[in-house]
Order: sequence, then structure tokens, then C-alpha cells
Amino acid sequence: MKLYYSPGACSLSDHIVLEWIGQPYEAVRVSREDRQTAEYLAINPAGAVPALAAPDGWVLTQNAAILNYLADSHPEAGLGGDGSARSRAEVNRWLGVANADIHPAFHPLFGSTAYLGDADLIDRTKQAAATKLRGLFARVDRQLEGRDWITGSRSIADPYLFVVTRWARAMDIDLSGFDNLARFFDTMLGDAGVQRALLQEGAT
Repeated sequence: MKLYYSPGACSLSDHIVLEWIGQPYEAVRVSREDRQTAEYLAINPAGAVPALAAPDGWVLTQNAAILNYLADSHPEAGLGGDGSARSRAEVNRWLGVANADIHPAFHPLFGSTAYLGDADLIDRTKQAAATKLRGLFARVDRQLEGRDWITGSRSIADPYLFVVTRWARAMDIDLSGFDNLARFFDTMLGDAGVQRALLQEGAT
């Protein structure tokens, strides 16, 4: 398998899962500029990461799809729940919180409202995003009470939550008082697979 990633982007979650699975893979670094080239657009027409290429040439995009594919392709890794429908639904519930709720909430902080052309208005969108993000992380912190992992056992949801928490820390989102989240983050940082993925991406 070949993973196309950008350092520190949401593709880091797939990178971590590939490390957890323990099967051979190739990681291909793609810059923001590279993502707009004809060569890469042929791989992912959205010009985004991640993209996962199988040995037979099949290419899968969209983070949630890739993470679920990896969990399904390697059930021995135990990253998709305990095998029950309810456990799998819980994994996808919290993967959805990271992918569909928390990740998009960062968009104003990433510059998506720059088109407004009004510094005060843009700043208000960023403040609103920061407030929304604190509320979302409060929900995650409550879920982590008494748990090492977001669903109770390690799953494909955990790396995505690690990535967005990493963004929040880098952007000085107020995470004060979220002791469960801090403990989870430290657990992830101490994980050997996470460390290998970070080292490969040159992310600190």
C-alpha cells in the first residue's frame, strides 16, 4: 500500500493506523503545491490528502473511508471494535465526531473566511470557531472519563482525535480543565506507532 500524506495533516491518522497494523507500506510526502499538480490530481481529483493506493492500482480517498478500509482489511489489529455491530457503530460515532464535527470547525482558523475581506469580521469567525471547538473537545473529554481510548479500546477513531487535538494545541485553543483529553494525548504521544509516524513526517 502507498499512503499519500502531508506532514501533520489529517492524513497523519492513516499513517498511525498503518503503523499499528504493522504491514509494509510506502509513505509519499505531498506538499500543498504538489497537491495541485496534474500528476497528483489524477490520484485524488480533490487535490487533498490522504489518498491510499493499493498494489493493483486502486486508489481510495476520504479519510473515514480509508480508516474503515484499513480496519476491515486487517481485523487482526482490532481497530474496528470488538466485532459486534454496536461496537463498530461506536467507533464510527467517534470517528465522525473527529472527521465531521471537529475537523470542519477548524476551517476559519485555517483561513476559509479570508474571502470576507474584513479583518474584524474574520477575527469574529475565528473566535466563534475557537468557542465551538472548546465545546466539542469538552464532549470528547467527558467521553474519555475512565477510558484510555475514546471507545474503551484502541480504534481508528483515536488517531484522528489525536490529530485534531494536536491542531488545537498548536493553535492555542483553550483546552484547560480537560484532564482526560490531556491524558489521552500523552498516551498517544507515548505510543511507538505514533512516534514512528511522527518521525517519518518530520512532525514535532
